[in-house]
Amino acid sequence: MNRFRVTIIAICLVLAWLAYNDLSLYLRNPEPLVVSINELETLGQAPREWMTVTGGHPDYLQGINMTGGMDFEAFLVPLTSSPDSNNYRVWFETRDPEILEALKTYYFSLNTEAQRQEFLELNSHIFFGQRNLTGMTAAELVANSNQKKLASLLEEMGIETTGTPVFISEAKEPVIWRGVFFAIIAFAGVLKLTWDVRTKPQAPRI
Repeated sequence: MNRFRVTIIAICLVLAWLAYNDLSLYLRNPEPLVVSINELETLGQAPREWMTVTGGHPDYLQGINMTGGMDFEAFLVPLTSSPDSNNYRVWFETRDPEILEALKTYYFSLNTEAQRQEFLELNSHIFFGQRNLTGMTAAELVANSNQKKLASLLEEMGIETTGTPVFISEAKEPVIWRGVFFAIIAFAGVLKLTWDVRTKPQAPRI
């Protein structure tokens, strides 16, 4: 019985920790912070986890297919302050279906350079121009680990970056209801344990 209670306490503590992470993340980011790509490049780090980055120029042709195959669901793309910049300090992960389909066509369906150039001209609204994006770059342990792996990948591919890259997951935002759910379950578990301890019949004294 004591082992069961210890297990329940451990589960409640884990749920409480997850609830704290989600709720504190939401409280720090009630809405996305608007920041320009120039400010982000100058800072060299994300001022908040949830941001709207304005004035950026995505370089899709320098992007990275994380799977290496045709069936990719995300693409890692550098975001720069000007079309001809090679300051690849800011990167974003996109899951936009239109962009992914265009990239699949460009890399896997066209055989000649002439076809690719024609495709780029026909789809200039996708490949060229500014793009404002909203997304998250979390400061949690798992996110930091993924950031280090991505930085190592860029280094292995010979892509130069100035300082530590900033990685943004487009369209991701804080989730408050998950934190509330974890908090309720953790609190209910603690109440149940407290109730069981108080109502447990006392062993008769001999």
